[in-house]
Amino acid sequence: MGNTVYYTTGILLFFLCLFIVLERKFPYSNPIPFFRKGFWPDLLWYTLIQSYFLKILIFDYLIIPLDNHFHLSSLQLITKWPIFLQVIFFLVTHDFYIYWFHRWQHNSKILWRTHEAHHSNREVDWLAGSRSHSLEILINQTIEFAPIILLGAHPIVVPIKALLDAVWGMYIHANIDVKSGRLKYLINSPEMHQWHHADDRKVFYSNYSTKFALWDWIFGTAFLAEKKPDRFGLYYPYPDDYFLQHIHAFKRIEEEKIAKHKYFGVYFRFTIWWHNLFIGKGNPPTIPHPGEDTSKADTTTADTLNALNGKVSD
Repeated sequence: MGNTVYYTTGILLFFLCLFIVLERKFPYSNPIPFFRKGFWPDLLWYTLIQSYFLKILIFDYLIIPLDNHFHLSSLQLITKWPIFLQVIFFLVTHDFYIYWFHRWQHNSKILWRTHEAHHSNREVDWLAGSRSHSLEILINQTIEFAPIILLGAHPIVVPIKALLDAVWGMYIHANIDVKSGRLKYLINSPEMHQWHHADDRKVFYSNYSTKFALWDWIFGTAFLAEKKPDRFGLYYPYPDDYFLQHIHAFKRIEEEKIAKHKYFGVYFRFTIWWHNLFIGKGNPPTIPHPGEDTSKADTTTADTLNALNGKVSD
């Protein structure tokens, strides 16, 4: 067990590099720049910082205290099962739960507010799946890992499950042109999940599955077209900044006012400088749906700061 973290990290890095190479060799849509818009918030804030602190919160302050109080793991309900069977059991049951919770998120105005950040990337690649509101992660990962510990599973099941989640999450979001054939009825892939992230209202209620696409086919929510999506992301403007994305779930804010604030303005000017340094000046304009009233549309963080700095988006 002591070396598990080294093995799982090595495997994760291998697949990360593999997906990056495959994205450049066989892109699903147009090739995406490595340092695409939103790369740094997705990598630094969502993947590294948020994941680290949520892991501590979920395990050390929620699941373990819960087990210490009720002593459920001492019942060892599945301890004697073979490890591979334990892993499969939690993969299937959790994926079934995620399908329905994900479907609920798209049908609930309240839950959608914590899920829309995940759909805000206009360029979907291996890293895009990491962008999820902390409340969404808190709910899902607590429900995911609590049963593993409380049912008395082998300790190695947690890192194995976490590794499979991470690899599959990168895979289904990767900008890779995959033709699954008949496997598409069983296993999820970019072929279906890229459509789930499309800026297309007719697929808003489709392709909820994470690992097993069969849930979508069984429950009538599968969508797959011959053509590929024209564009990705939300059909309405959404903040670029990590903190504003979190605040946005509770209160729709006017970013221009925030950017002009004495203290917050300094932070946002730094973010736009960082954005321009690694990605280039300006942002792609938000493309509204036909007939959408754009007179009251919000601006993104980068567009706001470009305006404040006397720059015009490309």
